[in-house]
Amino acid sequence: MTSIDIGLWVTGGLFVLVLLGMRVAFAAGMAGVAGLIWIFWEKKDYAWDQLGWALGVAVKTAGQVPHSKIASQELSLIPVFILIGYMAYYAGLTTALFDAAKKWLGWLPGGMAVSTVFATAGFAAVSGASVATSAVFARIAIPEMLKVGYDKRFAAGVVAAGGTLASLIPPSAILVIYAIIVEQDVGKLLLAGFIPGVFSAVVYGAIIVGLALAMPRLGPPVGGFGWGERVKSIFPALPIFLVVFIIISFIYNPFGGDPLGTPTEGGALGAALIFVMALVKGMRWSELKDALLETAKLATMIFTIIWGVLVYVRFLGFANLPRAFSDWIQGLEHSPMLTLVLILLAYAVLGMFMDAIGMLLLTLPVVYPAVMALNGGELVSAADSAFGMSGPMCAIWFGILVVKMAEFCLITPPIGLNCFVVAGVRPELSVQDVFRGVTPFFIADALTIAGLVAFPQIVLWLPSLA
Repeated sequence: MTSIDIGLWVTGGLFVLVLLGMRVAFAAGMAGVAGLIWIFWEKKDYAWDQLGWALGVAVKTAGQVPHSKIASQELSLIPVFILIGYMAYYAGLTTALFDAAKKWLGWLPGGMAVSTVFATAGFAAVSGASVATSAVFARIAIPEMLKVGYDKRFAAGVVAAGGTLASLIPPSAILVIYAIIVEQDVGKLLLAGFIPGVFSAVVYGAIIVGLALAMPRLGPPVGGFGWGERVKSIFPALPIFLVVFIIISFIYNPFGGDPLGTPTEGGALGAALIFVMALVKGMRWSELKDALLETAKLATMIFTIIWGVLVYVRFLGFANLPRAFSDWIQGLEHSPMLTLVLILLAYAVLGMFMDAIGMLLLTLPVVYPAVMALNGGELVSAADSAFGMSGPMCAIWFGILVVKMAEFCLITPPIGLNCFVVAGVRPELSVQDVFRGVTPFFIADALTIAGLVAFPQIVLWLPSLA
């Protein structure tokens, strides 16, 4: 049996464990260690007296992974971004954002829902966690929409779908993870997420307006706000834009010249400012403790998934599966663009059964090299490439596409995490209600992904300036 055969068998076993309900972190770690033992034992022709040796080498190889990969400055961005989101909630910035959006956009058909989408987009610019965004706006926006007569399923779907924008709009934990796995520049990837994130929010808004025009009972418009009220509502939300400006300045200096620092330093400064604002707003010790504990829980969950999956990734390297898959993809008779579309469709199916972070971590070590090979390689120029962009730009473009697919997976049944979060926060809603409410946003996400594939400059314009 070749190493590639072993890789395929172990990968199949991993997906069986995940489908049976085992957590991705533990399933990947177990599969990785088992695969390493198998690989090393196979080299000794399965001699029973060498099984102990294979076990020892496999455990040592796997044991090197957590520290060597997690001891990365870029990964410190994840808890910082999550903490910013939780403290922004206690600083009252989420309520201020929603209030401002309601007063400026509430007059539209489905205006409260459109306001929710753009408020979640604004909150996503200071929060790196989709789950936190959905939980916060389930408390703030759903009661307001129900109060003015919105359909409860539609209201829940808007919040669940709007929460996914935190995966794309920087600061984004998933973009940081992608950058580290594929060894690309974190700053450029974070920059690349801004315009696609806004584009996605606009598509969501357009879908909502269209639905409200066709079925007015879903969400009536809300009026009665004068220009004085609208202008006044902007000021409480301004700290959000200040934090966004700081983070951007530490990634890419908009005034020219070198960035002011690293993304990690920008995130830390943003967290400090939000902390001061929360104190000024009267945040109590119990609320600070809750923010810190929730940040620690979510960050620990993400790091645990990374540890487990990286053990599996180390096994894949020994099995030579990424190169074999890349060669197979290149040998297909389809055009590179059609192959890319099929890969994205495969992500849509896979996301029905796996959480977003685990799905990306498990697939990227195999899929990313194949996509880069389709384009012509890591160092290809734009003129010689299949997708019309250089190797580094293709890595950024594919990253945004994959993260958008991860957003899609956050609302797809049967394990769409955002839907479970919204149902958990609002006891009057069942999970089935939320899943029915997000159905129109599948179309919106499909349109967004089609736009990003057809017009790559939506993704690449900002990174090209850095």
